[in-house]
Amino acid sequence: MSGRSTDLDLDALRAFVAIIDHDGFTAAAERLHRTQSAISMKIKRLESVLGRSLFDRTGRAMTLTAEGELLLSYARRLLALNDETVARLMAPDAAGLVRFGVAEYFAPEHLPLLLARFRRAHPRVRLDVTVGLGSDMVQEIAEGRLDVVIAKRNEMGPQGRFLWREPVVWVASCDWQVEAGDAPVPLCLLPDPCIYRTRAVAALERAGRSWHTTYASGSFLAVRAAALAGLGVTCLGAGALVPGLRVLGPADGFPALDPVETAVFGEDRAKNGPIQPLIDFLVREIQAISLPPVAVAA
Repeated sequence: MSGRSTDLDLDALRAFVAIIDHDGFTAAAERLHRTQSAISMKIKRLESVLGRSLFDRTGRAMTLTAEGELLLSYARRLLALNDETVARLMAPDAAGLVRFGVAEYFAPEHLPLLLARFRRAHPRVRLDVTVGLGSDMVQEIAEGRLDVVIAKRNEMGPQGRFLWREPVVWVASCDWQVEAGDAPVPLCLLPDPCIYRTRAVAALERAGRSWHTTYASGSFLAVRAAALAGLGVTCLGAGALVPGLRVLGPADGFPALDPVETAVFGEDRAKNGPIQPLIDFLVREIQAISLPPVAVAA
């Protein structure tokens, strides 16, 4: 066995991750400002170096092989470490105040650890954190009351910088029973504008099912708690499932829902100062988290 080590091409790994995050070779090429053929060549070379196929190309939509899924986890970590090293050595020491808004569904589990890591890397940056409804806080950037926000993308609003894509599912308490006949579906909902509410209502109306609001709240956690208590049905990102909730599907009379994308907003207003370092850190760290495998368009 040769003692020579094999070095992975970080540029090829970045192309590989972009294919997954942006749902295909064409979108990845646009994101990385490369041609589609150049992206395809990088993947072929990466597969050649590893001696493994990363994509299952037998179906209409390519999916990751088991080796591809394993590489995705390592690739995110390698790119995150590379980008963190470059940012730490080349960027000026950021300082100042950043008013940071985070949608409630993301904050409880992920936020404290991320912010602690950011503070260690940038001790001169002071964060003023607000947790609330994402749509409201994105508007507060335009009004000058917040600098950076993590929230769901709304197709009609600002697009922000992509963080992750997540399936959306219908859920109810484990003991909730679908009513027979044409009874309206009782929904637990956030107020407008809310992408989950919009997806839920539009899907039911396309399916010809009537509905009514049985519980409404401005708090994501309160809406989820209402569904847990058996007050009705709601829809949420698959990552927000908790014990006591079950997923409802077509067999229960609930149509499939389109996925949603989470983004970080505020980069278009970032100039000199601590805003850009925070956004770069969030993108780097959040995208380093392993995500479920998805089908990939050629």
